[in-house]
Amino acid sequence: MGTLDSWVLSKAKKEDIDEDIAKYDGKWEVEDMKDGKLPGDKGLVLKSRAKHHAISAQLLRPFIFDTKPLIVQYEVNFQQGIDCGGAYVKLLSQTPDLNLDEFVDKTPYTIMFGPDKCGEDYKLHFIFRHKNPKTGEYEEKHAKKPDSDLRTYYTDKKTHLYTLVVNPDNSFEVLVDQAVVNSGNLLTDMTPPINPAAEIEDPDDHKPEDWDERPKIQDPDAVKPEDWDEDAPKQIPDEDAVKPDGWLDDESEYTSDPDAVKPEDWDEDMDGEWEAPQVPNALCETAPGCGAWQRPMIDNPSYKGKWKAPMIDNPNYQGVWKPRKIANPAFFEDLHPFRMTPFNAVGLELWSMSSDIFFDNFFITNERHTADRWANDGWGLKKAAEGAAEPGLVNQMMTAADERPWLWVVYVLTVAVPLVLIIVFCCTGKVREHTVTTDHQRLHLNSAPPHTHTFAYGSAEEKNSDAEDSPAEEVNEEEEEEEEEEVTEEVRGQ
Repeated sequence: MGTLDSWVLSKAKKEDIDEDIAKYDGKWEVEDMKDGKLPGDKGLVLKSRAKHHAISAQLLRPFIFDTKPLIVQYEVNFQQGIDCGGAYVKLLSQTPDLNLDEFVDKTPYTIMFGPDKCGEDYKLHFIFRHKNPKTGEYEEKHAKKPDSDLRTYYTDKKTHLYTLVVNPDNSFEVLVDQAVVNSGNLLTDMTPPINPAAEIEDPDDHKPEDWDERPKIQDPDAVKPEDWDEDAPKQIPDEDAVKPDGWLDDESEYTSDPDAVKPEDWDEDMDGEWEAPQVPNALCETAPGCGAWQRPMIDNPSYKGKWKAPMIDNPNYQGVWKPRKIANPAFFEDLHPFRMTPFNAVGLELWSMSSDIFFDNFFITNERHTADRWANDGWGLKKAAEGAAEPGLVNQMMTAADERPWLWVVYVLTVAVPLVLIIVFCCTGKVREHTVTTDHQRLHLNSAPPHTHTFAYGSAEEKNSDAEDSPAEEVNEEEEEEEEEEVTEEVRGQ
């Protein structure tokens, strides 16, 4: 049975919210995955809905940003799906007053990384707190949003591996299941930017009252032509039009319904004089028209509208006014934002409307190949087991056809047409010599026990010399056995 011995549950309260929801009273457990394919594979599980959760653990030693990269990775499985909530991790800054018992949302962190979702907004955060070298104040810098569609990772109820790599040359990569979904550079791809502009607009500079920003003006020398008639109508009757033969001038388009009868309860004192309802005139249905004929309207060729002076280039145009530039008093240039504040603890401070969020295999290191091996030994086993448990192609096709009955037609045509062609060929031609090859291949799953909510970092040499500093285990890989059998059969006949 797993325990929370290596974790510290926060006893703090959030500030500036109602007392009823201020406590970090969300429940955590170490337990098996609900639909796990690897027996005994335990993880850290967020158990409560609509609660604040905060849990953290101390690293064996601080992580210092020097000449080696930072690699952070961990696994998440939204076992019940996710409606609104996060599953991101915080790397808590090394400060003299860091107290994990009082871990809250305002506890200083160096990096925040991981998935977050509410409604249809699917996020994968990479945020780090940058220290202003002039003021000493910290400001959050957010990586650009990934271009990839992240929806599947939140909805398929599978275990996904989230990895962040930050390099000393300021480049970074965000990976999901070992595939890059976002990348960039700390100097160019963070918002707001690391370094402020060298120049800013002078806040005390104001546009002169006589500044002319008009690129075009009306020609002051233009004069309205004498024959310009501003009163001419836009349309006039067509004098060439002729009334169609058979036009019924004395008939109206509508007439009183001859079959209508005044209701018995009609009160002329209350309801007024009764009139039969109007219905279309039957005589007009076969005639070209009824009622007084009028000439149709056409555009007036003499219409010019209201006269306006033409536009010309403004000889006094000065362009769009902008304040002058001055040196930015807050300017600084930090060319090495990778050198972040050291951190010495990892924490999960979350609010979620979904429960049973499964976390596993937290891993922090400065060696990429070590992180990859750790991922293959942990997440790789889960992926293989989940893949082996998925329904076969036939079952998937049957399920799809149940949801979309029209697929049965596609299946029948796909199978029937080739089958008919084969029968025709076999019945009308000779049986040719053919070769049958059968391949037998066994899938080997690593039998080593999966790692459970473990975090560590360090070099491979340190990992081998000190099991506590980096508890990643060596896993011997079994070679895949392949057996091939080829059977050749010759059949001759007419």
